[in-house]
Amino acid sequence: QVQLVESGGGLVQAGGSLRLSCAASGRTLSTYCMAWFRQAPGKEREFVATITRSFGITYYTDSVKGRFTISRDNAKNTVYLQMNSLKVEDTAVYYCAAVTRVLTIATMRMLTNYDSWGQGTQVTVSS
Repeated sequence: QVQLVESGGGLVQAGGSLRLSCAASGRTLSTYCMAWFRQAPGKEREFVATITRSFGITYYTDSVKGRFTISRDNAKNTVYLQMNSLKVEDTAVYYCAAVTRVLTIATMRMLTNYDSWGQGTQVTVSS
């Protein structure tokens, strides 16, 4: 099983940017479909973005489309989430997740389909 460690979170003003990183160890990241989820206080963990293991196809939840970009560097065994034009409602703990199975557009949004999770990194957006 792959081990995942997120970093890059912090406090930023609305309209600002942050780049989150998810470093993997134990397995080659290129064999995994990778995703970012987030969990705001008092809310359930929700899907943010995913990138497939083949061809690097990306999918996003509607609320972050055009603002967030997920990418992967297989040579560095790292996945990134570039977050621009941040809003107060983006405040949450952000988690990266990995799975080796091929997921459909519907199932990739379901956190129960992911086998490995990081510990999370806090993102706080102030007004």
